[in-house]
Amino acid sequence: MAVRRLADEAVQPQGFAFTRENEAWAHHVIGKYPPGRQHSAVIPLLMRAQEQEGWVTRAAIEYVARMLDMPLIRVLEVATFYTQFQLAPVGTRAHVQVCGTTPCMLRGAGDLIEVCKTKIHPEPFHTSEGGTLSWEEVECQGACVNAPMVMIFKDTYEDLTPERLEEIIDAFEAGRGDTIEPGSQIDRFTSEPASGFTSLTDESVVLKFPEGGQKVARRAGKTGEGTAVPPTRAAKPKTDAVETAEAIRSPSPVKATRNGERRASVRAPKENAAQADRVAEEAEVTSRTRHHSDKPRDQEPSLRAPELKKRKAASGMDVGPESPAPAEAPTAGRPVKAVRPQGIERPAQPDDLKMISGVGPRIEGILNDLGIYTYAQVASWKKAEREWVDGYLKFKGRIEREDWVKQAKALAKGGVAEYERVFGKKPR
Repeated sequence: MAVRRLADEAVQPQGFAFTRENEAWAHHVIGKYPPGRQHSAVIPLLMRAQEQEGWVTRAAIEYVARMLDMPLIRVLEVATFYTQFQLAPVGTRAHVQVCGTTPCMLRGAGDLIEVCKTKIHPEPFHTSEGGTLSWEEVECQGACVNAPMVMIFKDTYEDLTPERLEEIIDAFEAGRGDTIEPGSQIDRFTSEPASGFTSLTDESVVLKFPEGGQKVARRAGKTGEGTAVPPTRAAKPKTDAVETAEAIRSPSPVKATRNGERRASVRAPKENAAQADRVAEEAEVTSRTRHHSDKPRDQEPSLRAPELKKRKAASGMDVGPESPAPAEAPTAGRPVKAVRPQGIERPAQPDDLKMISGVGPRIEGILNDLGIYTYAQVASWKKAEREWVDGYLKFKGRIEREDWVKQAKALAKGGVAEYERVFGKKPR
């Protein structure tokens, strides 16, 4: 995407203000949004400013920012991001946007661009000599079937030839743009095939019956009682695939249960029994092999459970750090004799454990919950204690790789100065 910047200061007006009518309209639009969400009106307000001035000026951006109490940079970001906003002066009578996406290009958009270069200016975003016309190439504008096409202001002009575009440009240049009918410029009704309708050419059969399609469908089925296949299942083949079983439809007349049994309502088709059995069988296998517990979450153990602390405190029990689940071996096949480090009561001035590279605010909080508050404690960890903490934090060897113990020893011995002497850099 090209960089979009505001126009040069030489062409920027000194100020901007909505007309009285547009000011009332803007306040009405802002009022549509709930309190605290008024910033959402930035796009419609910028569009109205562009319609009023012809382009989005710096003064208009500042005006909208003040009106919505938004930081100026936020409004500037919106104006420079969306290509619908013109950031420099455009033609006062017409700004022609030529679609250059593949369908239009295949049907002659290149010739339309050449017309704009000849009749308006050789380069896009430049106005004609009188400042009345300008042009640019844009992406798809949604009228691919009627390609090629251009957009002028809010109207599209489709099925164009170079000659027809010249006539349209001349009309706008002369101030007679309102005499050109928007839409297809050939004898085409909306987006029908250029050769005319190919389907629904005779509606007499449908219009003959008040109930329309239902009567026609019955007559086509030659049954007099309607079609045998419900419309939702029409043209869908019968298969034995589990994916098409009635038991997994919603709502389903067949229910598969975890223990392999099958429940079916009285309306369940007999031919679905085999499929339902297969679905129930798969459900049973899934229930045996699933990896998560069926217990409610509030019954599962937690490594850090504030609720458990509250219950202990209410009953007069010790509310020290909870014991975690047993640490897992960091290396498969080798048992770990991990030992939990000894915790202490929170000192009046605990050390800043975040000075240790690898310890952030969250990890510091967990260590504090375990009763670890000082550099000296970390510095005294033996291998078994390091493995216990590493397994508790699920670090997979990070404590050893980052050498927490060596860092803690330096900080405990001489603070930042000792750390810098040992490691050649300051702690973070």
